[in-house]
Amino acid sequence: MPIIILILTTVGGALWWWARQNPDKAIYAAQDAVTTARNAPRRLAFRKQTRAHPVEGIDDARIAICGLAQAFIELDNLPTAEQRTHLNTLLRTKLRCTAEEAQEMEVLGRWLVAQCQTPSAAVTRLARRLHKIDGDASWETLQDMLGNLVEGELSHVQMDAISDMKRAFHR
Repeated sequence: MPIIILILTTVGGALWWWARQNPDKAIYAAQDAVTTARNAPRRLAFRKQTRAHPVEGIDDARIAICGLAQAFIELDNLPTAEQRTHLNTLLRTKLRCTAEEAQEMEVLGRWLVAQCQTPSAAVTRLARRLHKIDGDASWETLQDMLGNLVEGELSHVQMDAISDMKRAFHR
């Protein structure tokens, strides 16, 4: 027991001496320790929530549809400027949103596709999430949007993506 008291006294003396020599750094260190202790419960709760994939945080069917459309046009190659403007137009007309909302949904959709690593993985994950959010209610809208986005025939990868979507919607 006396050894523990000696060690604690030595550490306390060293801290006191350091605080006496560097008062500005000591104040910042004390404030940082208090802030860390105060935010610890929030940080633990935040870690639990962040273990979920970003797609699981979607609660608006329009965002999921936009992400699916983004992934669908990225399946073969990077989308052209014409495809992107056509998607923006479709978002405004089919999903009845403003130009600003459509632009925000496009950016969020691209980010969600990037978080899924590949467009085909994004199609599968987003289709499952859309089915959880909206059930079969958005299937017709999704089909209509994807049909309008396709220029010519579907590629093999796009046909596989449609079969993945049908599987996610239990069709």
